[in-house]
Amino acid sequence: MNLNAEHISVSLTGADIVKDISIRVENKQFVGIIGPNGCGKSTLLKSIYKVIKPQKGTVFLGDKDVIKSSARIVSKDMGVVGQFNDLSFDFTVQEMVMMGRTPHKQLMEADNAQDYKIVANALARVNLTEYADRSYLTLSGGEKQRVILARAIAQEPKFLVLDEPTNHLDIKYQIQILSIVKSLNIGVLAALHDLPMAAAYCDILYVIKDGSIIASGSPKDVLSKELIRQVYEIDCELYTNPITGDLAIAYLPLNL
Repeated sequence: MNLNAEHISVSLTGADIVKDISIRVENKQFVGIIGPNGCGKSTLLKSIYKVIKPQKGTVFLGDKDVIKSSARIVSKDMGVVGQFNDLSFDFTVQEMVMMGRTPHKQLMEADNAQDYKIVANALARVNLTEYADRSYLTLSGGEKQRVILARAIAQEPKFLVLDEPTNHLDIKYQIQILSIVKSLNIGVLAALHDLPMAAAYCDILYVIKDGSIIASGSPKDVLSKELIRQVYEIDCELYTNPITGDLAIAYLPLNL
């Protein structure tokens, strides 16, 4: 399923955060958005998954007008995994993942055998089967993030948005989350901070600075020493990882 976001503009408290951005994700592509903190990545994504209404622009998922459709209708096709997932109320892991079935059910409709099967498969997909009866609040950050991913998988989405889902996780959980997402074989739009990780997992990158796209294309075409210096204000050297063959980056110390 394709995603087309065209001419998105978002202003918050009088400031232009997202400035006329257009992004396209082709069927089953993994597309990354990179850029420094405060550049507008998360605001753009929130306008795509209906947390923020843009002042201008259109978002289509397939032939569905996301902005004009209800959240329930959109969530039948689009799943979201965000950065922070703290709760004030406690649920078991299974209950958390079962929430992913909500878009497919009528009000007050009971969970059925098919729902439980889908939830069990989602937990198995993220290697949390044995955690089904555990309290969500007792889990580590990486485990919580896998639960949220399992909840999104239980939605049976045709498209997935990742809103900086690995920013606060250690490297093990970063790799787990992105590897699981990649294996789903659906369209993905992800805001990412780690550039080597983005280069390894993404088919296409969009680079945002000060609310505007300044470059887009394959990771090897987009990521250069000059662009990284321009966007992140740091010097680096690029090379090919001799083990994986992926693009690697060596950041150079700042001269303070």
